[in-house]
Formats: sequence, C-alpha cells, structure tokens
Amino acid sequence: MSVVLVTGGAGFIGSHVVSGLLKAGYRARVLDNLSPQVHGALPKGLDWLASVDFMRGSVTSRKDVQQALAGAKAVVHLAAETGTGQSMYEIARYSENNVAGTAVLLDVLANDRNHGVERLVLASSRAVYGEGAYVCAACAPHKRLSPAPRTAKQLAARQWEHACPQCGATLTAVPTSEDDALRPASIYAATKLAQEHLTAIACAAHGIGYAILRLQNVYGEGQSLDNPYTGILSIFSTRLRRGSHLPIYEDGLETRDFVHVVDVAAAVVAAVRSDLAPNGVVNVGSGVGTTVSDVARALAAAFGVSPDLVVTGEYRLGDIRHNRADIARMRALLGCEPAIGLAEGLRRFAAWVATQPLPDDRLAQASAELRARQLMG
Repeated sequence: MSVVLVTGGAGFIGSHVVSGLLKAGYRARVLDNLSPQVHGALPKGLDWLASVDFMRGSVTSRKDVQQALAGAKAVVHLAAETGTGQSMYEIARYSENNVAGTAVLLDVLANDRNHGVERLVLASSRAVYGEGAYVCAACAPHKRLSPAPRTAKQLAARQWEHACPQCGATLTAVPTSEDDALRPASIYAATKLAQEHLTAIACAAHGIGYAILRLQNVYGEGQSLDNPYTGILSIFSTRLRRGSHLPIYEDGLETRDFVHVVDVAAAVVAAVRSDLAPNGVVNVGSGVGTTVSDVARALAAAFGVSPDLVVTGEYRLGDIRHNRADIARMRALLGCEPAIGLAEGLRRFAAWVATQPLPDDRLAQASAELRARQLMG
C-alpha cells in the first residue's frame, strides 16, 4: 500500500483528497499546521484525522518535511495561504508559506534521495492567468487577448469590463486554456505562479513526475466558514443564516467557474494514479461561468430563503472580472468529467452548512482592512 503525503491535508480540499486516496487504496499521511485562520483558535471537526498518519507541522520546516516524506511514494502539495485580498498586504507571510514552503519541500526531494517519491501533484490556481482569455468580436474574433489587470482608476470609474485596445469595443471572455498568457494580478497569484515554476523545474531536473493543477473557484462541504478572506459562498452562507443582505461587488455580473470539491479531489487522485505523469499544467474546473449575482440567488434558494441582494458597486484591487476554464486537457489527461452541477453542489453545501455552528460575520472586518490600505473602493 503506497503512502501519499498530503501537505495541508487537514484543510477543505485536503480532507476530500485524503478520502479519495483512501478509497483508491492508498495510505494517506497528512502534514498540516492547523492554521487558526482556517481552523479557528481551537481546531474542531478533525476527528477523522485519527484514521490517517497525521503530523502537525509546517512545510516551511525542513525537519517536518523530512519526517513527513519518510516512505512516501507521492506528494500532493496543498499547503498554502489562499486569501487574494489579504495577500496584498501580508506579502511576507504569503511568500514565506507558499513560495519558501514549496522550495523547502523541493529542496528535500532534491537532496534527500532516499525518499522514494515518484510523483508530485501541486494545487495551483486559476489566479495565475490574471484576467484570463478574451476576444474582440468586433475587430478580431479569432485573436486571443489577455488584458492587463484593471487599474484603480478604471475601477473607481466603474469601468468593469475590458475594452479592445484596437477598436474600443467591449471584449468577450472565452474559456481560458493552459496555454494562454499568465498575468497574475495579486500577491497570492504571484506566489502560486512561483510554486509552478519551482515545481516544473525541480521535478524535471530530478526525475520526478509531476502535475500542476490550476484549480478554479472550489466550493463545497467542509470549507472554512470562519475565514473572511476567501470563499464567497462561505461568506454568503453566514449572512443568509443571519438574515443579512448579500453585498454584491461591482455590478454583480462578474463571472466565476465554480467547481465542487468532490470533482477537484477526483482530479487530484487521478493525477496521483495516472500511469504517465502529465508533467505539465491542467485546468480543473466545471467549464461553466456563473455570475456572482446568479450564484447568490441559487445559494439562497438552496437555503430556502428569499435573496436580499445589494449591488454595492464596491471593488477590490486584484479581483478579476470573468473566469471560465477550458477543461479539455483535464478530460484528456486525467480522464475526469465534472460530476456535480452547481445546483446540486449548492444543495449539498447548504445542507452541510446547516449542521455547523453559526460563525461570526467577519466580512466587515476584512473589508475594513482592505479599505485602510486603499485596496478596496
């Protein structure tokens, strides 16, 4: 029975990946620091860790990584800080955990040659694309464009959509493929791209098969309800349970590719199990773009309440306008097909949320921190 080390395995995605690995016949080992921002000051709901080989430690600690890698045949590297807005002012922490932590892991793999690891799966993010792929239907419908991040001036003027640099027409978002340009617009995105480069170069040099999975907007049962810096559906679910309105940024027509965590875990397990390592990048998403307003209404319906949406016109620097993944490579290389549609996924999510303690609504606190640093308007 092969051992697979899952860094960050006690977290939202990690818990589902571990479950999938166990079902596939692997022995799972978890290395996680149980960050209070994710798990709360007193971690709870982690009884399931008793069924795996659990180590409380950090990927930034060489000693912890060496110990966790003992006997492992594969690594799923999930451990990372994930708040886009927060990353814009906690730059050192995000760089330390995401970039330096990945470097420590790879350094151990490169220099401690008795580890036996043959496969590394990195959880990256669609954030590395920045705004992603667009075309101008008016003057160049076959030319793919990757717009620069929207500026503070554009956002303050409520210029939400991207304009064609040639004719000025509104650009049309198209599914972003793995070969499209990379233009990270946040510190978080920059750290994920750094992880990708480190992984690809180190694994190729040292003969380790790898897969870099660019995850879209992952949601589902088990995601942190206490972290106000990431997870729009968690934030909305808390406000729905408290009878509060749902604040919708910009004009509410921005779109995201929401993918259920079970589908994400299936892709990760497939990347571990595949006979031939992809040795490259693979988008993992639903391939469907949904507006934030529509997902807010659908979530309210899943909770059985009437939505009270307030389109605020507020914005955050570093947010992208549209997001939809081209998932052809996921189908071809991993043999995966999204199995859980948004309506079913939201029903499952809402049913799980209803069993959880009601968390504090910390959205105002997180927004105030961004405004104080002129990162939100």
